[in-house]
Amino acid sequence: MTIKELREKYLSGETTPEEVIQASFDNIKAKNEEIHAYLHIYEEAVEEANSASKELQTKGGEAAPLAGIPIAIKNNVLIKGKKATGSSKILENYTATYSATIIKKLKAAGAIIIGSTNMDEFAMGSSTENSAFGPSKNPIDTARVPGGSSGGSAAAVAMGSVPVAIGTDTGGSIRQPASYCGLVGFKPTYGAVSRYGLMAMGSSLDQAGPLTNSVADAELVHNTMAGKDSYDMTTIDDDTYPKVEKKEQYKIGVPRDFLSEGVDEDVLEAFEDHLETLREAGHEVVDVSLPLFAKGLAAYYIVMPAEVSSNLARYDGIRYGLSVDGEDLLAVYENTRAEGFGEEVKRRILLGTYVLSSGYYDAYYGKAETVRQMMRIELDKVFDDVDIIATPTTPTPAFKFGEKEDPLSMYRQDIFTVPVNLTGVPAISIPATTVERDGKNLPVGVQYIAPHAGEVRLFDLGKKMHDKA
Repeated sequence: MTIKELREKYLSGETTPEEVIQASFDNIKAKNEEIHAYLHIYEEAVEEANSASKELQTKGGEAAPLAGIPIAIKNNVLIKGKKATGSSKILENYTATYSATIIKKLKAAGAIIIGSTNMDEFAMGSSTENSAFGPSKNPIDTARVPGGSSGGSAAAVAMGSVPVAIGTDTGGSIRQPASYCGLVGFKPTYGAVSRYGLMAMGSSLDQAGPLTNSVADAELVHNTMAGKDSYDMTTIDDDTYPKVEKKEQYKIGVPRDFLSEGVDEDVLEAFEDHLETLREAGHEVVDVSLPLFAKGLAAYYIVMPAEVSSNLARYDGIRYGLSVDGEDLLAVYENTRAEGFGEEVKRRILLGTYVLSSGYYDAYYGKAETVRQMMRIELDKVFDDVDIIATPTTPTPAFKFGEKEDPLSMYRQDIFTVPVNLTGVPAISIPATTVERDGKNLPVGVQYIAPHAGEVRLFDLGKKMHDKA
């Protein structure tokens, strides 16, 4: 169900939070052994459901907006007293000492957190195959990945255990699994949501957002989490960017030069069908040029590893987490990181350390940041003429486990999503249609991109094209 549907059933007395939480646990018990969406389950959710029932009975429609709504949280978001592993062996036994700002806001709005979800280790991956605790599976076809790095959160919603799960998005890690699992996935404007209490991967790229069954639910959850936070100086005020208004009809730009290579033919056909549906709904669709977007993937895989190498330096075997003995301090560092980190994490740390090293900083990292700034300028100019940009969310539907053994082929799955994080604008993925693979109908998504602080525009068009479809 959607949050709206659950809320209506609560208020009508058709069901109760206790019944819904029990149904969530029953679903997890029946499916999680195969799907492996969850790493931890929180039994105290039953007591919280009792409190939610009392609030709904007492306050009715005035109860907190998420009262009694079960929600799952990606395991790189800190919840005080709960294990926060980032799906890494190096933090296998780490217990959070405080809660992230978004956790406090969700709980204040009445949400009931029922468990934490699996992910690619430290959010590095596009398939959840990089989890130290085993991969999650796509509930639509368990031979295929649910996407990543928020694959566990996507699988939790797709298998019907919760109406909403929280993920984090550094280069597409909410939108890509949303596309693979037939969900709505939203990445906000950089700074709209506090990163305090999120395990840092790429500090200038990371943002938390929801995976849901409807755009209206994504809007409600995002608005609950968003806002200025004194603990995160990168959070923005309402007046940081020019106000973006929603419209009755939108002018939508399509960067066709960006769609020319690497997209499966039927995925491209599905995207063109969606554009025709937009035209039929009265929206104007025009071609735009974003030549630097094609450079986004290369720039991202310089900027992101550089920030990874810095952020993950804290996992050294001394302060917290796994510690492996050695004959001296350097050996402790080396042994701990060698044993504690997975292959993809090591690959990105090494790459990031290289591009930041003396003699290579200007040649690689400096140029990537220059390209990033030029991409922002290019995008701003396009938004002077159009209201929203549309692309496929991913170039393919969900792929099979082991199919993308070459890291570069895996990285290409993010070709349409990483420019959004590099430029800091908001984007949403909504289900477009399905394509057939091996007798299975697999979902593919379409991505809408808006100017900075253009969330209202994305939610408006998304509801028109998805929720009312």
